[in-house]
Amino acid sequence: MTRQHFLGLVTCATWAQVMPRLALASLIPQRMHEDQHFDVIIVGGSYSGLAAGMALGRAMRRVLIVDSGLPANRQTPYSHNFITQDGVPPHAIAAAARKQVERYTTVEFLSGTVTGAQHWARGFKVSVDTGAMFTAKKLVFATGIRDVLPAIPGFAESWGISVLHCPYCHGYEVRDEVMGVLGNGDKAFELVRLIANWTNELTLYTNGPSTLKDDQMAALRAHGIHVEEKEVVQLAHVKGQLNGIHLKDGDVHAIHALYAMPAFEQHCTLPQELGCAHSEEGYIQADAQQRTTVTGIYACGDNTTRLRTVANAVAMGTTAGMMLNKELVAEEF
Repeated sequence: MTRQHFLGLVTCATWAQVMPRLALASLIPQRMHEDQHFDVIIVGGSYSGLAAGMALGRAMRRVLIVDSGLPANRQTPYSHNFITQDGVPPHAIAAAARKQVERYTTVEFLSGTVTGAQHWARGFKVSVDTGAMFTAKKLVFATGIRDVLPAIPGFAESWGISVLHCPYCHGYEVRDEVMGVLGNGDKAFELVRLIANWTNELTLYTNGPSTLKDDQMAALRAHGIHVEEKEVVQLAHVKGQLNGIHLKDGDVHAIHALYAMPAFEQHCTLPQELGCAHSEEGYIQADAQQRTTVTGIYACGDNTTRLRTVANAVAMGTTAGMMLNKELVAEEF
C-alpha cells in the first residue's frame, strides 16, 4: 500500500453533523460568557456528545460542547436501525438533536478543534484552535474514530454508500443483491458468515493469498461462497454506487455492495496523552458508566466500542451525561 485514505474528523472533533465546516460555523451561535469555567467540557458534538450535553443540560450543568463539524459518516445517505429515525439522513438527525440541545441555556457551543488538554487543580484546562482556553471540572471525549481506508481506487468514494461496514445499518437495503466481503483471515470469515444471512450471492475477496484455515474454507464451500484471491485493483462505481470490482488479471465481477472492515485510529489522541487506557484493538477503555481509567474523564460513542451505530452512540452519551452529573452531585453535596 503506497498511500492511505482517511475519512474522519478534524483532530479531536467528532462526527457531529453532515455539513461543510463553513456552513456549520455560520449556524453555531457563539454564546460564550466571560466566565470560561464549566462544569463539563464535551469534545465532539455529534450524536453521543449531544446526548451527553442534553442529559447534563437537563441537570442544569454548565456545559461547553466543542465541535469541528466534519463527520466520519458524511457520505452516508441514510441512517438505519435507530427506532423513530429509521431511514432519516444522518445530517437531519444531527440537526434535530442540535436544535433540541440548544434549548438548554446552560449548554454552550463552540465551533473549533480542541488542540490540547491538561490536568489542573480544579479539573482540566482545554485549549482550542481559535486560541481560546477553557477550564472544566470534568471532560467527555465523544470524538469518534478515523477510518484508514485501503488505497484502492473507488473505495473512498463509495465508503458509506455501497462499501459498507455494518449489515445492521445497511444490510436490509441491499438484501438479496450480489455482494462481496473484502478481507482475509479470521475476521473476514466471521464477517462473511454474518453477511450470508442477507444474500445467497456472496464472494470473499481476500485481495491476495488467502490466510483462511482449512476448516473455514470448507465451511465457505459448503455454503456456496466463493473465495477470490486475486488482487483488487479498482472498484467501479457511479457516484459511490458500485457496479464492478476489477481484479489484477483483468477480470471484472459485477457487484452491488461490498462489506469491509478497514483499519481505524483514534480521531483524538488527547485521552491517551491524559493517561486514559486503551484496549488492544485501540478503543478507549470505559466502564458501564462511560468512565475512563482517569478520574474525571468520560468517553462515549465510536471511540469506545466496535458497535458503531447512531442508536448506540446516543445511549452511551446519555449514560455518560447522567453518570457524570451523579458524580458531580456526590462531590458537591
